[in-house]
Amino acid sequence: MQEEIKEIRTVRITSKGQISIPSTVRARAGFEEGAKVNVIAYDDRVELRPMKKEKLSEAMMCYIMSEEALAKNWDTPEEDEAWKDL
Repeated sequence: MQEEIKEIRTVRITSKGQISIPSTVRARAGFEEGAKVNVIAYDDRVELRPMKKEKLSEAMMCYIMSEEALAKNWDTPEEDEAWKDL
């Protein structure tokens, strides 16, 4: 099933890899300031989707968490001690 395109806009990517999502697109997608967005890369496209925690399984939440966020819980002296003999 082919999805209908609602809007196409052109944006520029900054030297830091940032883009600005046009306000009409943000409104249509339900993106609000400070909201987290999932970035999904395919072979032929990239999708931005609002992150809705209530719709994600625990396994999926672990998958999308950043290494930095995981390090806060796992990169501790206690964890190092627990795993030192493995």
